Amino acid sequence: MMSAAPGRGAAALLRGSQRVCLQCTRSSTPLLLLRTTTPTTTSLLHPRRTFAAEAVPSPIPEQPTTTSQPPPPPSPGPGPSPYHIKSALILTRPPLLTRLPTPFESSFYLYQKRLNERLVAPFRKDYYFKQDTAHDLEWRIKIKERHGVPAKDIGRYNPRGRMAWNDEVLVGSTASSPSTLTEVLLKDAEVRVSEDGELIAPEEIVPVEKPMPRRTEADDKDDKTRLDRKLDETLYLVVKHGRTGKWGFPMEQVTTEEALHHTAKRALQEAAGVNMNAWIVGRVPVAHRVVAPEVEPETKKLVRRGDKIFYLKGRIMAGQADLSGNTQGLTEFRWLTQREMKKVLPEEVWESVKGMVELR
Repeated sequence: MMSAAPGRGAAALLRGSQRVCLQCTRSSTPLLLLRTTTPTTTSLLHPRRTFAAEAVPSPIPEQPTTTSQPPPPPSPGPGPSPYHIKSALILTRPPLLTRLPTPFESSFYLYQKRLNERLVAPFRKDYYFKQDTAHDLEWRIKIKERHGVPAKDIGRYNPRGRMAWNDEVLVGSTASSPSTLTEVLLKDAEVRVSEDGELIAPEEIVPVEKPMPRRTEADDKDDKTRLDRKLDETLYLVVKHGRTGKWGFPMEQVTTEEALHHTAKRALQEAAGVNMNAWIVGRVPVAHRVVAPEVEPETKKLVRRGDKIFYLKGRIMAGQADLSGNTQGLTEFRWLTQREMKKVLPEEVWESVKGMVELR
C-alpha cells in the first residue's frame, strides 16, 4: 500500500501537466520528476525516454547600431606609361655555300681518306667493268695515271705499298687544298675512250665544265645592296634613317591590337616594301633593348618617353628590299655580314643583338 501511493501521485501530477504527452499520463510506471534550478529547463529521469522536451528559443544578441557611411572615393589609376613598346625585325639571308675549310681541316680530311684506303678491302674492277669494253679500257688508262691507286683524290700515296704508314700530309703541301683537289677530279672526269673502244686524241678531249666561282659579280663590285654576295656567310638587312643618319633594323611601335610578330611584319612592309617573301622564325624575341625616358630633374616631369624594343628574327625566302614609298623616312638599305654590320650599327644596338648574330 505504501509503494503504490507514490505511483498514483506521480500519475496525477502528470495528468495535470500540459507539457507531457498523453501516453505518459496513462502510464502507471513510477516516474521521478526533478525540476532544475533554471526556470527555462526541466529534466525527467526515466529508464526509457518516450517524449520530447519543449524547445526554448535562445535569446538573440542585440546588434550594435552603426551609422552608414558613404564608400571612399576610388583611387586614381596609374598615369601614362613612360615607355613606348616597339618591335623590330632582324631579317637574314642564310649562307648558300659551305665555307672553305681551313688548312688544318683540309689536311685532316686528306689524312682520313688515305687511312680509309689502307683499311678497306681491295678494289675489284671485275665487279664493275666488263673485260675489253670501253669502260674497262678507260679504267686502265686512268689507273695508270694514278700510279695504281683506285682513289682519285688522295695524291701520290699507295695504301698497299711498303710506305703505306707514311700517310700524313707534310707542312706546306698543296695536295690537300680544295683548288688542287678540284683540278684533279676535273681531269679524271674527262672521257679518254670513245664508245667504240678507240682512244680519243688529246686535242679532241672535251674538258669538263668547271664549277661556278665562289666570288660573284656583286663581290667584285662590292655592291652591298645585292643578295648574291658573300655566299658562304649570313647577310643581315639594315636600313638608314634619314633624320638621324643612323643604321638600324626595320622597327615600328606596337599598337594595343597587335602582337610583337605582327608588328615586326608590318614594320618590314612599311620599310622595305611588299616585294619580299619573308618568314618570321618565331614569336619570341631573340633580343631586346631599353632606352631610358627623359625626366625633368627638378619637377620630375616626363619630357620624352623611353623605348622598350623587342627584336624578332626572320628569313628572306625571295624578293628584294625596296625603299621607294616607305613611311619611316629611310634613305638607304644594305645586306651586310656580321663583321660589316658591327662597323655601321650604333654601339648600343650592337651590344643588344650581338648575342643572336651568327658566327658566320
